[in-house]
Amino acid sequence: MNSPEPFIIAGESIAPGTMRDVAFPITTMATGTASSLAVRVLHGAKPGPAVFVSAAIHGDEIIGTAVIQRLAKKLDPAVLAGTVLLVPVANIFGFITHSRYLPDRRDLNRSFPGSAGGSLAGQLAHVFYREVVARCQLGIDIHSAAIHRYNLPQIRIAAGNRKLVELAMAFGAPVIIESPLRDGSLRDLAQKHGVDMLLMEAGEALRFDRLSIETGVEGVERVLAHLGMIEADDGLSAVGIPARANRSVWVRSPRGGVVQMVRESGDPVRKGDVLACVAGLFGEEPQEMISPLDGIIIGHATLPVVHQGDALFHIAAIDHPERVGAQIDTITEAILASEPQGNAERLLDEDEVV
Repeated sequence: MNSPEPFIIAGESIAPGTMRDVAFPITTMATGTASSLAVRVLHGAKPGPAVFVSAAIHGDEIIGTAVIQRLAKKLDPAVLAGTVLLVPVANIFGFITHSRYLPDRRDLNRSFPGSAGGSLAGQLAHVFYREVVARCQLGIDIHSAAIHRYNLPQIRIAAGNRKLVELAMAFGAPVIIESPLRDGSLRDLAQKHGVDMLLMEAGEALRFDRLSIETGVEGVERVLAHLGMIEADDGLSAVGIPARANRSVWVRSPRGGVVQMVRESGDPVRKGDVLACVAGLFGEEPQEMISPLDGIIIGHATLPVVHQGDALFHIAAIDHPERVGAQIDTITEAILASEPQGNAERLLDEDEVV
């Protein structure tokens, strides 16, 4: 097999089998200092596809940053087929300020395709798409829940794409959800230009948890293996098969007060099951929250103080939810078993659709 050509990016030529960190200038801050988008390019010694893995498009969703740090240590361009672009922090401005948004209060994931002369969000979206996304055939974008919420690790894909279903199955998160594309989002723009996208949701904003990080690292590696980019098992021969859903519902608090959770993310539920109980400050007039359907809880609020109408549970509609629940227990047990005794982290919880 012939060696691939050098990979040209940011005016630099990256030889096959090597790695380079590059930075794309974005804008000038109020202090006069320049800001940039950092990308690590691992250009394989053998020909293959180009894949990007990105995190923190929302600056407080940092689970993906931890995933990419692990991948940066594990992936070796000397034995890689193809090219991997790692973007540990897409929204560096929100990352620094612990905020979902940019300083101009815009949401980067509603600002694509952006423009070179637009708002700060528009400029960043423009550079990110032009220099990273447009160079690839596949992207894996990692998100987490909002603050005070937790998401069970899950993969979101566009409906009707058999290739994405196959890649999502290889990723191996407990649940695969076919979710609609939103105007201005990275997934929407990528699809319009023929770039396939997997979106991982996992964990809680501004927090790391072992289940989310391990699921992300192992999932990306299985996808790369399935594409023939690394030598590893793609997981498709495994017994556990992710559940698939194309519908989900939010269950909201019937009153304001203090909530006592009965269920949490990863739990299978049947229609009529009690999810939580919300009562007043003295525990008066308690009201039960009931599951409206059979499914798996894929996200839950972690803050016990609630207002009437707050979204407390996100449930994916799934037939035979107990089977998925058992699989999630197996995944969790395997991860926790590798943790030193006494340091195991408990499975904790939003999504972009509250």
